Amino acid sequence: MDKDKAEGIVEELTGKTQEAIGEALGDTEAQIAGTARELSGKARQLYADTTSIVRDKTVSSPFSALAIMAFVGFVLGVMWSDNRSPRANPRSARTNDQV
Repeated sequence: MDKDKAEGIVEELTGKTQEAIGEALGDTEAQIAGTARELSGKARQLYADTTSIVRDKTVSSPFSALAIMAFVGFVLGVMWSDNRSPRANPRSARTNDQV
């Protein structure tokens, strides 16, 4: 078992316990903190599972992983480029009286 997944399970169980104690004592702050800790533990487990899947797929087919990462990089580059700024296209920033 991955270290992050084990820590996520412990954090989730701690959050559930804290939430139950807060509910028994009528302490809403403890309930909210317990719920937050529980969700944090679930997120850590999801992260561990996702990294494990990506690692396994990358080892089994490295060229496919390279192609996917190149495509993701291209899409992010297109999204981050600001084609609407005047510096990106100086002709579009001109008005009729400047011609």
